[in-house]
Amino acid sequence: MTIAIGNDHAGTDYKFEIVKLLEELGHTVINFGTDTNDSMDYPDSIHPTSDAVEKGKAEIGIILCGSGNGAQITANKHQGVRAALCWNNELVELARQHNNSNILAIPARFVSLHQALGFVKIFLSTEFEGGRHENRVNKIACNQ
Repeated sequence: MTIAIGNDHAGTDYKFEIVKLLEELGHTVINFGTDTNDSMDYPDSIHPTSDAVEKGKAEIGIILCGSGNGAQITANKHQGVRAALCWNNELVELARQHNNSNILAIPARFVSLHQALGFVKIFLSTEFEGGRHENRVNKIACNQ
């Protein structure tokens, strides 16, 4: 699977570990995030990450910033994106099962690295349930 990843300076250290995990699992990673801890504006990496998911260049995305809020808000400006800000395992699982989320937003300053890696594993292994949730998900995007 091809996975896009984007981060600002608050998520750099976690990003490196997540990329290592994804590659160990056999995934291809497209890195749109910063590789330094120097301050940068999260939209500069989140928009290209979201664009890759929206246009099918990546099946899913993972985004990180300090609180996860800015990253998620930015990602969700893209019509084909359903980014979910998650800070525990149950939220990650429900984001995939009920919302068919295609981007996981991680609040790097509020979860441990161990938790973040666990979220990625859950996100990858959880399937969308469809059924009653399919109709709801189909109503999310704004039709212009």
